Amino acid sequence: MFQGGGAVGVVVDLVIRTRRRTGADNRGNYSGRHKCHGLLVIALTDDRGRLVWISAVRPGRTSEITACRHDKLTTKLRAAGLGAIADLGFVGLDDGAPDADPAVITGYKAARNRPLTRGQKLSNKALAAVRAPVEHGFAHLKNWRVLTKVRTNPRWATALVRALLVLTNREVAR
Repeated sequence: MFQGGGAVGVVVDLVIRTRRRTGADNRGNYSGRHKCHGLLVIALTDDRGRLVWISAVRPGRTSEITACRHDKLTTKLRAAGLGAIADLGFVGLDDGAPDADPAVITGYKAARNRPLTRGQKLSNKALAAVRAPVEHGFAHLKNWRVLTKVRTNPRWATALVRALLVLTNREVAR
């Protein structure tokens, strides 16, 4: 699935806003963080922002860490010899052995009674600088107008998003 070589990828999450269906069946698609109904997609990009992998689409209420754990993302990254950089939504994802190399690197979160040190702030700033160009690759995927028409069937949406991954990579490669 992943190509080896020690390259760094970036893990990005996206909630695709969907048209709300009425009834109790749609409550699972409500994302409290984004305050909308939607479907969650986790993607892995390379350092230039090209999309490499997209997870299965999950209901909007699913947290990013839960989706990555269901897809066994850290195990697959370690098997391929890759590392990834992620935002603060993925803190705690890589709970491997203390002596193991991390598969997913995240920044530091401040607590109410423990502000960030100067070194932690600089580390967060460096990670944000690496992640910034990659967000453009994910923006290419979000530009597809068909995503605004999606209802809430995750199985159909998974096939659609993976097809758009192929089309996006072909479009960007031109």
